[in-house]
Amino acid sequence: MNPDFQPASGNVFAAAVQWIELTLLGSVATSVSVIAVACVGFLLLQGRIDVRRGAQVIFGCFILFGASSIAAGIVRAANGGNSGVEFTGAAVPEAPTYSLPSAQRAVPVTPYDPYAGAALPTGR
Repeated sequence: MNPDFQPASGNVFAAAVQWIELTLLGSVATSVSVIAVACVGFLLLQGRIDVRRGAQVIFGCFILFGASSIAAGIVRAANGGNSGVEFTGAAVPEAPTYSLPSAQRAVPVTPYDPYAGAALPTGR
């Protein structure tokens, strides 16, 4: 047999599923979703469709792009909340403390009166 016509190594079904996933979550799907949300918003402003249909379109986009996170949450819940990977959050740095230069601290605060000189007689 000719080696050029041999099937690719690996699982063909996994490659097909990966292709479908990249198609559904790629730039084409993102562009279509943005156009769909824009069109629904425009139709809502014109009063041509009801709010329920607009919410369904937007909710569908959230489900489409959040499917991997939703599936991971379901798997995590099915495993009893422990996915086998321990997450240790990054250390939060302390807030820096700032001090004013000594020249700015020495300035006394005087109340401002824009009409202070208006009632005083001029020396002419």
